[in-house]
Amino acid sequence: MKLHDLAGKALLSRRNAMAGLTAVVAVPVLSVLPGHVLAQMAGTLTELATAWRREGGVLLVRHALTEAGLGDPPEFALGQCRTQRNLSPEGQRASRAMGEWARTNGFKPDAVRTSQWCRCQDTARLAFGQYEDWPPLNSTFAGQGNPSAQIQALRERLLAMPAGRTEVWVTHQVIMTALTGAYPEMGEGFLVDAQGRLRARGRVAA
Repeated sequence: MKLHDLAGKALLSRRNAMAGLTAVVAVPVLSVLPGHVLAQMAGTLTELATAWRREGGVLLVRHALTEAGLGDPPEFALGQCRTQRNLSPEGQRASRAMGEWARTNGFKPDAVRTSQWCRCQDTARLAFGQYEDWPPLNSTFAGQGNPSAQIQALRERLLAMPAGRTEVWVTHQVIMTALTGAYPEMGEGFLVDAQGRLRARGRVAA
């Protein structure tokens, strides 16, 4: 057997193992996946929605894919989307795909909270149609905000949530990493418990 064949099989085995540890948050709308793979993913997503409705909790979502760049332009200003790094067309499609997954599974969160950055607001709006701004979810990148106070507010909210309540919090990588210790990709969601510990994670797919 050729070396590249062995490497390919090893990579496939690793991917299959990882698939058993994580849950995908949204149905990919790519048609290149085999039908049996899509069916397996749909089953996993249905189980995730059922567990979320039954147990409650918060789904932290990093805003979907954006235009190229790091942080925001020098003229950045809250409330002025033209001064910010915004969602790319792929990110807009991924946000809609997440909303379609939620609707298909009959799932409606009790609340959708978001950072005041336009890319987070747009992710929430395209996925769920409504949201409320919550400053503790704002970015703390490059010295912005008050990281310790914001994370404390998130932890207090998690602990105070009534049993069975479901919320979506759309935010930024720095916030999700500070709370959970894990690094999310753009469009990835972390389902967390009352202590902010990961219960499941998955990438929102365009």
